[in-house]
Amino acid sequence: MPGLCFMLVSMTRLAERVAIVTGAGSGIGRAVSELFAREGARVAAVDRDAAAVRGVVDTIAATGGTARAFDGDVVDENSAASTVATVLADWKQVDVLVTCAAVSAGGTAMATSLDTWERVFAVNVRGTFLWVRAVLPSMTARRRGSIVTVGSQMAVAGGRGNVSYTASKGAVIAFTRTVALDHAADGVRANVLVPGAVQTPFLERAFARQPDPEAARERSRSRHPLGRFGTPEEMARAALYLASDDSAFTTGTLLVVDGGWLAG
Repeated sequence: MPGLCFMLVSMTRLAERVAIVTGAGSGIGRAVSELFAREGARVAAVDRDAAAVRGVVDTIAATGGTARAFDGDVVDENSAASTVATVLADWKQVDVLVTCAAVSAGGTAMATSLDTWERVFAVNVRGTFLWVRAVLPSMTARRRGSIVTVGSQMAVAGGRGNVSYTASKGAVIAFTRTVALDHAADGVRANVLVPGAVQTPFLERAFARQPDPEAARERSRSRHPLGRFGTPEEMARAALYLASDDSAFTTGTLLVVDGGWLAG
């Protein structure tokens, strides 16, 4: 029936697509992987936590989706290259990359060691660069692809006590916009998802670093005019928009999903 066919097509916005998701073992990356699989994508789920990422793949398989686990550190150049090569050998294409892997350390400039600064930039910036660089040759060859990186509202507004993370996410934003301009003529789009505070283990670890975690949690929640934290699933739906043809005329932009943080 025509109506049924339309409904089925509209419910699988990534049918016949292949997506690589880094940081897929938990939080936003996990939600993105599971949603993309439900929307018809074959998902290459990447995380340094091998058990966690295999759990994500098992969940996807149990609901009828297709996914494969890759355990490796996103800062490893060989891991990025070999994972992309394996995906291309097995699935012949890479249509979408979502770079969710990230770390945060907290601290002001004076309280941040050089080792901490470099570790945060290694994961958040180097890790984004390596995976984007790894997928670009196949995307440009096919003249199609969508790259979704993950920034932070703090990279736009600024924020106290997390100088390395905030600076690294600013670098991700600048990098992504440059990639968008460099490869627009190649048929590749690149956009930044900019979440507010999202209820994930990542956020809970950030609060746990504070002298009074509960007070820190309430201060953060109060910065969101909607009065709550975001959910990983809400971020995944925003990433789906950027990954799919729904955003075919969108590149080099920031999609802010922050509960009103920046407006306030």
